[in-house]
Amino acid sequence: MIRFNDNNGGLLMRLRDETVMIDGWGKNALRFRATRRAQMPAHAHALTEEVAHEAKVTIAADGESAEIVNGRIKATVNSVGIICIYRDDKLILQEYYSCYGGSIRKHPICYKLVAREYKGISSDDFKITVRFEADPDEKLYGMGQYQMPILELKGCTLPLEQRNSQVSVPLVISDRGYGMLWNNPATGEAAFGKNITKWVSTESDMIDYWITADETPADIVRNYTECVGRAPVMSKDYLGLWQCKLRYRTPEEVLEVARKYKELGIHLDVIVIDFFHWPYQGDWKFDDKYWPEDKLKAMVDELHGMGTKIMVSVWPSVDKRSENYYKMEQYGLISSTDIGSLQTYDYQGDCATVDFFNPEAREFVWETCKRNYRDRGIDLFWLDNSEPDSASYDFENHRYYAGRGSKVSCEYPKMYLRAFAEGQDKNGDSEAVNLIRSAWVGSQKYRGLVWTGDVQSNFESFRDQVIAGQSMGLAGIPWWTTDIGGFMTDDYKDPDFVELLIRWYQYAVFCPIFRMHGDRGPNWDIPALDDRDFGGGYLYTGHPNEIWSYGDECFEIMKKYLALRISLKDYIAELMEETSKTGAPLIRTMFYEFPEDKKCWELTDQFMFGSRYLVAPVLALGARELTVYLPAGKWESLSDGTAFDGGRFVTVPAPLDTMPVFRRV
Repeated sequence: MIRFNDNNGGLLMRLRDETVMIDGWGKNALRFRATRRAQMPAHAHALTEEVAHEAKVTIAADGESAEIVNGRIKATVNSVGIICIYRDDKLILQEYYSCYGGSIRKHPICYKLVAREYKGISSDDFKITVRFEADPDEKLYGMGQYQMPILELKGCTLPLEQRNSQVSVPLVISDRGYGMLWNNPATGEAAFGKNITKWVSTESDMIDYWITADETPADIVRNYTECVGRAPVMSKDYLGLWQCKLRYRTPEEVLEVARKYKELGIHLDVIVIDFFHWPYQGDWKFDDKYWPEDKLKAMVDELHGMGTKIMVSVWPSVDKRSENYYKMEQYGLISSTDIGSLQTYDYQGDCATVDFFNPEAREFVWETCKRNYRDRGIDLFWLDNSEPDSASYDFENHRYYAGRGSKVSCEYPKMYLRAFAEGQDKNGDSEAVNLIRSAWVGSQKYRGLVWTGDVQSNFESFRDQVIAGQSMGLAGIPWWTTDIGGFMTDDYKDPDFVELLIRWYQYAVFCPIFRMHGDRGPNWDIPALDDRDFGGGYLYTGHPNEIWSYGDECFEIMKKYLALRISLKDYIAELMEETSKTGAPLIRTMFYEFPEDKKCWELTDQFMFGSRYLVAPVLALGARELTVYLPAGKWESLSDGTAFDGGRFVTVPAPLDTMPVFRRV
């Protein structure tokens, strides 16, 4: 028999060996937890912020049902423990129900499927599955960054795993007026079928999800980010051009590029020193053969004199030859494995991985980077390989301070960020930005700027990134960027690639951060600096990747769009202020700004940059015109000032030097 209790304003339910708690958690929101353990685990996971609520519990007089109401959201529980969720008393979500009789949707009892399923595994945790009824006509969005040309997720099955270029941020937004966070860092799967919605955690001690019900996507994102944290205000100093390539190998190479930009009258906000400037992975310092102290200091002083910040790449991998490996291994600061060697990464060395769940490891790595980089004038950090990248993504074999990888690893990039954000705060660098290749719920509050990873240089991949930026914004990650032109380029002189680069560059003007980067192949024709098999000189590098590197026509177009970016700095700074207050993304789906327009829920290849600019990237080689949907209202072409009435599709020219952008009038 089910037992209900009012637990200090929350609904506590016990049924057989399961305990369920439903609590008010922020505005128009409820948190749902369930376990078969004797005590409910105390994890906050992503729900870290202090929030108020007005929840009220009502238990039926016969004890056979109960409900909890918090503003516009209500959850009811029937006599067999099935949860139904309502917005303004309209059913929006219901657990799977296998039972005879009753007034809510149900399935035959002979299926023997349950809404909340726990399967024991070798630890004392469970493989957990939660099933909900599916509305086949519902539209679903968000969930972070998956490399696919799909914005609306109904019918998709998504792995809940962090991989290079895949960022799992499990917040889904429905056109039915609710958002749901799967508040669990375990690996698993989310399946949004037409017949059933299913969430699976491979290894966990509890079910934990959070739902808010509200009027618009903007309201949902505001409620969500209030509970998980928001990005601070990004300094205007970072809103211009960032310059990077694979890879600047010496101070002389860095300064040659910076001086050329200065000669051209172009200000660099940030210049980036990429990987393998170190002796060994895990040393977290410059190889002094190529970065000697005197030349490093002269470089730093000259760049700072230009007003340019310096970012340096950091990896979480620790080569067994590193000066830090033995101490870190003995002190338990690297992750372990359940079976086999501690080696988890094998790129350019036999490496283990820092355990950033361990606070001692976070402190050790930060203090090492502070001593070797920050104290030498390096301003910012690029936290690469942050999934973490592994020789094989054997999540269940990797073990961290907080548990097995299959239980906790989706949160790894957030712990990596935390190490640097907390260290920077103590060092007085509270405006620092950390570039990172992965994220989880709440990473934004640790000043994480996510980029899309090592993606291909082709128009198919370009389209995927345009969609990914919209999905990441809905999932609460507003600081986001890409490698302009993609990362992996076979031939940087190929005219088709140069056209792709131009189109991607035009698009990047309307991204939160404007950043040149990529491995511009081929690399076989550039000799290494020495014949050692380690250190800052031996690894290959790519061809030049500056805005003058691709011919005069490309250079003129890039200068034109750089001027546009600089003219937008004040506007972008306003958007950064807005996201810190409300969680609103800078890159917004069309329906975020126009939720009442049904057509906007179907658009994927155009977006709003803030509330003012409608951006339509050119996503096909050779395309010289584009059809764009303009919502109701007045619009003005940014390229020639032509005025348009909205509420219709328009076809506009898109010559190589022009990307269609419309200002809302």
